[in-house]
Amino acid sequence: MDVAEINFLDIEENEEYINILDKVLKKCFKEEKLDNKNLYVNIVLTNPANIRKMNKEYRDIDKETDVLSFPMFEKDELKKRKDLNQDILGDIVISIERVREQASEYGHSFQRELSYMAVHGFYHLMGYDHINENDKIIMRQKEENVLKKLKILK
Repeated sequence: MDVAEINFLDIEENEEYINILDKVLKKCFKEEKLDNKNLYVNIVLTNPANIRKMNKEYRDIDKETDVLSFPMFEKDELKKRKDLNQDILGDIVISIERVREQASEYGHSFQRELSYMAVHGFYHLMGYDHINENDKIIMRQKEENVLKKLKILK
């Protein structure tokens, strides 16, 4: 079953991106025991101008960012729902240009940085956040667990 619908907005389609995201999200779904729940994620890969526009429109923040997440459920709501039938877990928007820049800045591969953005976005859809330190620790452990299991370390 496909766990992600991947769309390209004002950037060229790229099979490598699709393969990376598919593998990473399947692992996220498996780790969270959602792999047989008929859920999927909509991913939009785009450019800095589009992600800035979305950030302004939906969060009232007029600046570019690397990833945006738009969950369809609250964290507690996901746990209670047993009737998930081909529902969308939410949307993740990723700026491919920012992925390239940050990979270089942090000394990571492009694959590692794109994978991290997808995992990070996924856990936001799952209701995790990094506003306070305790929540940040939990979210980072979950993110690193997925990347480690996929052997995406650098």
